[in-house]
Amino acid sequence: MSARPLHFNAFIWPNGYHESAWRVVPDDVRGVLGLPYYAEIARIAERGQMDSIFLADNLAIAEYRATHLPQTQFDPIAVLSALAAVTSHIGLIGTGSTTYTKPWELARRFATLDHLSGGRAGWNIVTTITPLAAAAFGEKSHPDQATRYQRAHEFVAAVNKVWDSWGDDAVIGDREHGIWADRSKLQDPAFHGEYFDVQGVLPFPRPPQGRPVLVQAGQSAAGVGLAAQVAELVFSGPSSLEAGVAFRSNLHAQVTAAGRDPEHVLVLPALMVTLGSTEAEAQATAKRLEELSSPEFRWQNALYTAGLDPDAFDPDKPLPADLWTGSATPSSRAQQLFAAAQARPEASLREVAQQVTGGAGQLHFVGTPEQLADFIIEWQDAGASDGFTIMGSTLPYDLAAFVDHTVPILQQRGRYRTEYTESTLRGHLGLDRPTA
Repeated sequence: MSARPLHFNAFIWPNGYHESAWRVVPDDVRGVLGLPYYAEIARIAERGQMDSIFLADNLAIAEYRATHLPQTQFDPIAVLSALAAVTSHIGLIGTGSTTYTKPWELARRFATLDHLSGGRAGWNIVTTITPLAAAAFGEKSHPDQATRYQRAHEFVAAVNKVWDSWGDDAVIGDREHGIWADRSKLQDPAFHGEYFDVQGVLPFPRPPQGRPVLVQAGQSAAGVGLAAQVAELVFSGPSSLEAGVAFRSNLHAQVTAAGRDPEHVLVLPALMVTLGSTEAEAQATAKRLEELSSPEFRWQNALYTAGLDPDAFDPDKPLPADLWTGSATPSSRAQQLFAAAQARPEASLREVAQQVTGGAGQLHFVGTPEQLADFIIEWQDAGASDGFTIMGSTLPYDLAAFVDHTVPILQQRGRYRTEYTESTLRGHLGLDRPTA
């Protein structure tokens, strides 16, 4: 290859990432509730030699979302474990919360997925932004951002110790002497921190990858700080090429300051794609999706993704100024909403929300597969990304177009693998296997 190989992650969402996708695709609206939907997307991504597929998670949903979007927030590990049986190479990344799970339990679930998939698991580390999750788990309130990230650092350290509780050479399988594993190669995590106390070895050997790949998507200063300390793959949401370069440069500087190698921290910005055989065709599809979008959904979603309860606000009044003058540090999504409101203090929430891009990213590519290949290479050459998290505006259609038409162009240009040469997610990403 003439440059560092590109990496791609396929984001799975019901019918597609655009909010109107379910209204334009020809499929059964209930199809997203069955395994065949996920299996088809996974097989398409694997056909394109993509590094991984990715499942986000919402531990509790705001009820407005049921009106406007298909709701399919299944347990990611359950879905990915099923997909492990119908794929052979694609990485399987799932989301797990450091606020509403326990380290030992999460370590066991992701290690199980790593074993069942032969070393293809990845953990997307989230602190959970929506306060609605608190009530679902019997809590009276949601921890503030500073506390959530303090807990997250400690949580990851505890999980790593649980994964390392078996030595790689613990299993000896000595039938003659009746010894399946060497007990001396087991080590209790014995983790004692400010927030967590964790003891007890895993009830099975160390994961095939040593540790599943650690993934992080937070865009706030606290989120980037966590990524710099622990992440090996980072999802970012820049609004422009310049912003992408700045984000990756800042992250890598912090990674270096933390004593880690930035070559081992890959950045895959979120990119929604709408593809057509001609630019006009792609533009027409994108226009149709926007025409079907709901203003009611937009203002409610702007609040929800900022960690606020949509039912607590009047959309025809300005956003209260005390939201951004308080002492709490807002999330990156909240910062975006607050900035838009501050720029137009007299505007209603409904109007302000039209300026805010809800969801994981702000980039939407509309064009042909050839134009997308040029776009991807431009970002890689500028140092803005190591590839992308591909979010088809409709699924599986835009993902299939990417795999069948953009991927071959990138392969011809020497930027992307033509076959899998490794069997694990770490292998696909060029990451080392951690020692215990």
